[in-house]
Amino acid sequence: MTTDWNKVIKIMRSNSADDFIRNVTYQRIVKRINYPTEVDLSGAAIGILRLQDTYEMNTKDIADGKILNSKMRTVALTAEDCFEIGRVAYSEHDYYHAILWMQEARERIQKETKPTANLESILDHLAFSLYKQGNLKRALLLTDELYRMNPDHPRAKGNVRWYEDLLEDEGIRRADMRRKVPPMNNPRDKSNLKDTYEALCRQEVPINTKAQSRLYCYYKMDRPYLRLAPFKVEIVHQNPLVVLFRDIVSDEEMRIIEMLALARATVHNVVTGNIETAFYRTSQSSWLGSTEHEVVKRINKRLDLATNLETETAEELQVQNYGIGGHYEPHYDCSRRENVFEKTKNGNRIATILIYMTEPEIGGGTVFIDLKTSVSCTKNAALFWYNLMRSGAVDMRSYHAACPVLTGTKWTANKWFHESGQEWRRPCGLNQLDQERYVGDLGAPEPKRHLNIRSEKARK
Repeated sequence: MTTDWNKVIKIMRSNSADDFIRNVTYQRIVKRINYPTEVDLSGAAIGILRLQDTYEMNTKDIADGKILNSKMRTVALTAEDCFEIGRVAYSEHDYYHAILWMQEARERIQKETKPTANLESILDHLAFSLYKQGNLKRALLLTDELYRMNPDHPRAKGNVRWYEDLLEDEGIRRADMRRKVPPMNNPRDKSNLKDTYEALCRQEVPINTKAQSRLYCYYKMDRPYLRLAPFKVEIVHQNPLVVLFRDIVSDEEMRIIEMLALARATVHNVVTGNIETAFYRTSQSSWLGSTEHEVVKRINKRLDLATNLETETAEELQVQNYGIGGHYEPHYDCSRRENVFEKTKNGNRIATILIYMTEPEIGGGTVFIDLKTSVSCTKNAALFWYNLMRSGAVDMRSYHAACPVLTGTKWTANKWFHESGQEWRRPCGLNQLDQERYVGDLGAPEPKRHLNIRSEKARK
C-alpha cells in the first residue's frame, strides 16, 4: 500500500488531478485520515518477520496466505510484496530474513506474467545478503547473473571482482570459484532468552507435572461484599503467585472501555511518555481515569476487591490494542533502580493486573520467562501477579512478555498498583522470602480448593 501510495502521489501532482488533490486534502485535514508511510511499511514488515520466527512459519506459506492452523486465509503476496519485506530486513542488517524473502521474491517473479518487482534489485540485495551470511560462492554466482543481465549495472562488475578477490584471499583458485558450491549457510541470531520466549509463545515448553498438580481454583470471599458475589480465581503458578480471575468484567463494560480508549489511542514510550516508533512494543494505548466514565470507576473498585490492594495510589487504567504482530518483548513492570520513593511519590509498582478484553484466535498470550509459564488470552478474565517481594525487593521472576498476535485483535486493560497505601493491605513479611499462597494472604488458612471453576461462557 505504501508503494501504491507513492504512485498516487505522482498522479496527484499532475495538472489533471486537481479534484483528487482537493478530496485527499479534505480527508487528511478535515477528517484527519492518515495515509500509510514508510514507517508503517517497515513496522508491518518487521511484524511479519516477528510472527515468522515466533511461530516457526514457512516463508512460502506466509506468502501463499496460509496461517498455521487458522481457518483464515489471506491474499497471496506478490513478488513485490516479498521484495519489500526482504528490503526492510536488509535495511535492518537482518540478512537471515533478507535471504528468505529475496529468494521468495525471486521465485515468484519468475511465475508472474506481468512482473511486479525488479529482478535486478532482487538479485543485488540477495547476493550481498548471501555474502554477509558467509555464502561467498553463491553471492558471486548471483552477481555473475546480474552482470550478464545488465552489464551497465552500477555495482555488478565491481562486486564480481570484489567477491573473486575475497575468495582468492581464502585460498580458492579462480578456476574453482564457481564450482563445488557448498550448501546454503543462513544462521539466525538467537539467544537462550529469545528461544525460551518463542517456545513459550508456541506453548512448547514442557509442563512441570509436579508443580501443576498443586494448582487449584477457589472462590475469593475474603471481603464482606464478596460473600454475595465471589470472584472465581485460578492459580496459574505458585511461588511466586500468579492467578487468573475468571469473568471479572462483562462484554458491555469492555465495549464501553474500548470506545473510550479509541478516542485517544497513541503509540508511545512508557518510560519517556513521548510518541515514537518502538519496535520492542507494537501497540496503541490510552489512559482512563475514574472520572472518565462510571464503568471505569466501577472496574477500579472491583480491582480493589479482587487484589486487596489500594487503587487510590495506582496508575490509571491503561487500555492497549495489539494488531497483527503486536507484542511486548520481555520486561519488568517495576523499576529496578534503588530508592524509587525518592523518584516517585507512590513508590514502585508492587503488582500488575491485566484484563483480557478480547481473545485473539492465535497468539497474544502472556509468558513468564523464568517461570516457564504461558497464559493464553481468555476474554473477560484478568491475570494478576506481584512485581515486588513482601520485603519490597524486586521479584526478578516477574520477567514477562506479551506474545505477538498472529490472527485476530488483542485488547487489554491493565492497572499498576504502587507501594504507597499498601502498608496494611500488603505488609512486609517477617521473613525476607515470605510469599503469598493466595491473593491477599495475611496468614489465614488457604481457601477451599476446587479442581475447576469454569467460566460462564463454558457453562452455556
